[in-house]
Amino acid sequence: MNGTRDYGAELDWLHRQVAELREAMQRMAPRIAEEELGQRTAGETDGMEAAAHGAGALTLAEGAGGISYAGRYGALQPPLYWETQERRAEQLLGIDSEKAAKVLGAIGHKQRLDILLAALQGPITGGELLERLGMGTTGQLYHHIKPLVGANLLQQEERGGRYSLPANRVLPLLLLLAAAGELLDSSDYLTVFETRNSIGDYLGSADDKYDPHHLLRAVADNAILEHQAGYCTRIGIFVQKDGSFTVTDDGRGIPVRPLPDTDRAAVQAVLTDIGHADGATAYAPGGGKGINIAVVNALSRSLSVEIRREGKIFRQDYRQGIPQTGVRTVGVTQETGTSVTFQPDPDLFRSGVDAGVLHAYADAATALYPGLSVTVDIV
Repeated sequence: MNGTRDYGAELDWLHRQVAELREAMQRMAPRIAEEELGQRTAGETDGMEAAAHGAGALTLAEGAGGISYAGRYGALQPPLYWETQERRAEQLLGIDSEKAAKVLGAIGHKQRLDILLAALQGPITGGELLERLGMGTTGQLYHHIKPLVGANLLQQEERGGRYSLPANRVLPLLLLLAAAGELLDSSDYLTVFETRNSIGDYLGSADDKYDPHHLLRAVADNAILEHQAGYCTRIGIFVQKDGSFTVTDDGRGIPVRPLPDTDRAAVQAVLTDIGHADGATAYAPGGGKGINIAVVNALSRSLSVEIRREGKIFRQDYRQGIPQTGVRTVGVTQETGTSVTFQPDPDLFRSGVDAGVLHAYADAATALYPGLSVTVDIV
């Protein structure tokens, strides 16, 4: 004879099975999407790849697809789960741009975004926010909290209580952060654009065009910094007929490996971080800001860097400060060092150099650093 069934236990077991199945389906969703993408026709795939590489203008084709997403966020209790959702391309491109701009404007401030990032980690009091974010005054803190609460992006449990995100705002904010993460390099490019538009801050005033010697000296100073660290004994300065310059050294070579928690190579950070404090800087008369190699890159029509280290030769190319390629391995070598070739933008700089100025710079560097050889070659 059968024993008495425990329907409560069986129901609990079924609930657990459904929860596990749902979580498994959420984990599988990205893989299913990849498999569906892999089943596209060769023509569709080739067209997508061509567009991704800038082979032609992008147009919204019929049946343009969309974005699918799902997820689990366990930093908050209880954990939040989202079943697979989708937004069609037509929905995304047809968004109310005025309202979207207001939302982005509400969080488009570093301190406001820092407040939301802190609240994403769990409910937090105003005092804890002040301490964690290092804000100066309570008034300053509430100045930024007010628009976030007004936009229903942040809520307070009770007057004087902790701040947290409404549950229905967590996923959209996480998606927005994910998208912003894909666009972080745009921040560097915006700085490059601003540098080109405020060249006088670096090079002072000019009646017509600026003096390219300042850029050359900044790159050479970067090589001298490597000598000061004990690794460089020779620097070569070459002037080409097309108005470009090459500065070579036999130092360690700029690092090429990705920086921690990013896929950006260290050399790219050096060449694009305008405010980078570590590189040597030159100062032009009347210029309030120092010129480092990233500034040189931004003000050049083109720049190529070749690095010799770790038994290989690496190369990366730029145009007006923006990478045109990744860091590529182009050869093998037993030598070490860095070569930077750049052409000052002719729209900004006058052409031609003064051989006397270059030789005077080389003589001064050699006299100041007896163990360093600096040569100049004008083609």
